[in-house]
Amino acid sequence: MSSNPFSFDSLKESISENFSLYVVAILILIGGFMGGSLWQKSKMLESGTLPSAQPQAAADQPLVPEGPSAEVLANMPPVTADDHIKGNLNAKVILVEYSDYECPYCESFQTTMQQVVEDYGSDVAWVYRHYPLSFHANAQKAAETAECVASLGGNQAFWDFSDLYYSTTDSSGTGVAIADMPALAAEVGVDQAAVKTCLDSDQMLTIVQDMMEAGSAAGISGTPGTLVVTADGPQELISGALPIAQIKLVVDKYL
Repeated sequence: MSSNPFSFDSLKESISENFSLYVVAILILIGGFMGGSLWQKSKMLESGTLPSAQPQAAADQPLVPEGPSAEVLANMPPVTADDHIKGNLNAKVILVEYSDYECPYCESFQTTMQQVVEDYGSDVAWVYRHYPLSFHANAQKAAETAECVASLGGNQAFWDFSDLYYSTTDSSGTGVAIADMPALAAEVGVDQAAVKTCLDSDQMLTIVQDMMEAGSAAGISGTPGTLVVTADGPQELISGALPIAQIKLVVDKYL
């Protein structure tokens, strides 16, 4: 009986006898595929059409606003002359920051906001409101101290104290001891004994708590939380300590 040319034994015999030819053929196929792939990639690089694995957002693309609804944002108390404001009360854009003196992100954002108001001049103003987080043990008293300073020394003393506090604290939650806060106030020209009396009497406790409750009602849930306000009211919430370039992209939409 003649052997079946399509049997398994015949196939093994054929591979054994022509092994070298099969290897060469496979190598030629692999080489051709890789060469074609490299050629195509080279042509795409030359034409600038090489696709990226993951499309990247443009560096100047503003973030899509996410967060509280317009109804929630509208709960923010309006900005008045009684606020701690740096810049023009009638500015086109007012950035209302709810902040915590013992928050490390707020510390870095302090520098960012200083640069923003400097760069935009009279078009942008900055309002500082308190939002001391419960897990930052000394943040509440730091906010009360700042309010004592403002009541005794005025708006400029408040801002001077804020800058000094952020440059002093290690933002650990207890970066400045409560007992040392009146002495820190004295460094910006406010009577130390008067600040201590104010602080010990809890005179500013309710003011700070009311500020925080109002911020929560307007959608603030962490620090820094900054509401963008125009003549038409609060527009959106900037959550966190975003880089200055991204802050400017948001502001520019409303100028």
